[in-house]
Amino acid sequence: MVLEELARHGVKPRLDTPPELIREFINDLYVIEIRALRDRARAGLIAKQDLAAHVKELRKRYPLLSVPIQDWVK
Repeated sequence: MVLEELARHGVKPRLDTPPELIREFINDLYVIEIRALRDRARAGLIAKQDLAAHVKELRKRYPLLSVPIQDWVK
């Protein structure tokens, strides 16, 4: 599951890649996307009442961020 989720984001870690580095990278991708949502909302491209639904959908694309990192390598 973890490798499949990472591949969805274009991440193909090597055996010696620290899981912390990978998680930081995935988190950075999430932050970029959440900021883009915020900017679109501020520009009026997303209605305020719809923003929460957009955030919820975005979180679904990053399930690894809710998995403890020690569970990534089991």
